[in-house]
Amino acid sequence: MPHATPPGITTVAAVLRAAGCVFAEDEAQLLLSTARTPAELDAMVARRATGHPLEHVLGWADFGGLRVAVDKGVFVPRRRTEFLVERAAALAPRGAVVVDLCCGTGALGAALAAALDGGVRLHAADIDPAAVRCARRNVAPLGGAVYEGDLFTALPPGLRGRVDVLLANVPYVPTAEVPLLPPEARLHEARVALDGGADGLDVLRRVTAEAGRWLAPGGVLLFETSERQAAPAMAVAEVDGLTAKAATCEDRYATIVTATRRTIPHDRRPPA
Repeated sequence: MPHATPPGITTVAAVLRAAGCVFAEDEAQLLLSTARTPAELDAMVARRATGHPLEHVLGWADFGGLRVAVDKGVFVPRRRTEFLVERAAALAPRGAVVVDLCCGTGALGAALAAALDGGVRLHAADIDPAAVRCARRNVAPLGGAVYEGDLFTALPPGLRGRVDVLLANVPYVPTAEVPLLPPEARLHEARVALDGGADGLDVLRRVTAEAGRWLAPGGVLLFETSERQAAPAMAVAEVDGLTAKAATCEDRYATIVTATRRTIPHDRRPPA
């Protein structure tokens, strides 16, 4: 016997479909299950129909098996980035010191901590105050700490030379291509979380230039990039003393680079 469609889904889905939502029925079900009152549902449907990201409307995203809080204006964690977390989980030693840099919602660090049953010491940082507030909601229940600031300057100095896994979900969209992004990202996510500079690698260069000072011996940096940027991104990491290799998940359209610390040039060694 076919399942009956719950009341309201058909009506809400029709509104969403007319607004161009491809997965209107699925989204309608999520909105109906999240809204606490009819008035709230109407407001949520209206926001979604006018182009707000579904995750901003719901206030959460499904990532790595977690329901991650996502506040208005904060970068929405992409499902493709679960590939990066899976790779990190395979590499993380027991009791790993983990840093989630450019953390946004803190989804990557939180998902990695959950995948490892909480057996990590988790730190996260972002330059965007709204992202930091959001990340604290996701990271604090896992025993992690979130800091506000520009890349490594936000982190406690005591972490230098001790980081086993450095997750850096840096922005990698070239500046000229930002206007070509879907409106959900271009209009509703912080530009600082999207714009990677002229070739999309500006923030990555800053990360790799400092990564050797912060990684423990054998520590690993993982970051996402596009398939066409993988080769130049690996070259950036190699110049800064890291051994880099790329991996692609075709099902998720995801490309990541894993860069392992080798030796650190004398002038970059942390003070004794």
